[in-house]
Amino acid sequence: MSRLYFEDFLPGAVITHGPRTITRQEIIAFAAEFDPQPMHLDEEAAKKTMLGGLSASGWHTCSIMMRLIYDGFLAKEDAASMGAPGIDELKWLKPVRPGDSLSMRLTVLDKREPKSRPDLGFVQCRCELVNQHGEAVLEANYPGMFAKRNREAAE
Repeated sequence: MSRLYFEDFLPGAVITHGPRTITRQEIIAFAAEFDPQPMHLDEEAAKKTMLGGLSASGWHTCSIMMRLIYDGFLAKEDAASMGAPGIDELKWLKPVRPGDSLSMRLTVLDKREPKSRPDLGFVQCRCELVNQHGEAVLEANYPGMFAKRNREAAE
């Protein structure tokens, strides 16, 4: 398998991976550890919240997104990822319920080469998590950093 470098990304390209089914047990376990709000821990209490039932924490959903990005793209395609400096925009669009099956859809929006770092480039991505009904539950826009193919020559 050949490695994917900055030069290999084309605006408009779409990468998909999944699905991954979310269980009640993992929703509660994540919430108990990191986000112990009633809508993530207790089905009866969750019915009284604006979400109307047990749902995954938004941070749990972000963690699932990262795992799907890694499994379906970074590791699978052997991408020359150098991380990301942050997330430009993150939206939780719909609750994630026990039994939902989530898939990742990553779209390359743009790319740029910083003058200050000739060894890497930024690939602007939009990542969506979509449930089994085709509904987007999360959307994130971020600049991924990827090594250039001949980065030793660029340094």
